[in-house]
Amino acid sequence: MTTSLFHLAFPIYDLEATLRFYVEGLGCTVGRRSKHAVTHGLAGHQLVAHLVSDQPSQQKGIYPRHFGLVFLSQEDWQVLADRAKTKGLSFYQQPRVRFPETRIEHRTFFLEDPSHNLLEFKHYTHESAIFGEQDHSQVGDSSEYSE
Repeated sequence: MTTSLFHLAFPIYDLEATLRFYVEGLGCTVGRRSKHAVTHGLAGHQLVAHLVSDQPSQQKGIYPRHFGLVFLSQEDWQVLADRAKTKGLSFYQQPRVRFPETRIEHRTFFLEDPSHNLLEFKHYTHESAIFGEQDHSQVGDSSEYSE
């Protein structure tokens, strides 16, 4: 049984575009809302989008900052990937398989919200890779780090 929820606060530039992306696009629920912030529910977790005066700069590459979900079911991952395509969400990286034929193999895709926040959604072939597989020292793709 889950006894805690994850909370993440992040900057946004356009409140209405954010609502369209997270609610209409991803299917998030809406919690409290003011003219400066909106609370979303994503898979039972709390995301709070805070309005900033200047549009956040676009990150070069997927590191160092992104957030998202790890799906325990490949079918659920595929449903969200299909929904994102159907809703016309902005893919930063199209769905693909990373580290094929290894214990850390996983399916992943990245979306970019209207304020340039990157979201990753993935499903590991071997559930042990989520927190285990310490014999693999690879975390992320070294080719994806920006200089």
